[in-house]
Amino acid sequence: MKINDAIKKSVGLDTEKLGSNTGKKTEKSSSAGAKAADSVTLSPMSAQLQTLEANVAAANVFDAEKVEAIKTAIATGQFKVDSEKVADGLIETVKDLLKNKNS
Repeated sequence: MKINDAIKKSVGLDTEKLGSNTGKKTEKSSSAGAKAADSVTLSPMSAQLQTLEANVAAANVFDAEKVEAIKTAIATGQFKVDSEKVADGLIETVKDLLKNKNS
């Protein structure tokens, strides 16, 4: 399960775009006799990230009922592991890791 990909797709974020704004310079101006008021302006990307953070914080990370059902099945000896599904998942993970390593 790829949680990070699902989050990126839900908001349309591109991690390459995130790094492009980090190199911007900020200018400070101060005058000797006057008090300068500090102000902060957030970019639209920052506002989008705050919205994403709020959505992720509010979302359920797991299905508690399903977890409880699995615990019960394990405790009673009725839980069966689908070895083909586990193997397929491992193969896909290795493929993703190799693809990302070569990129």
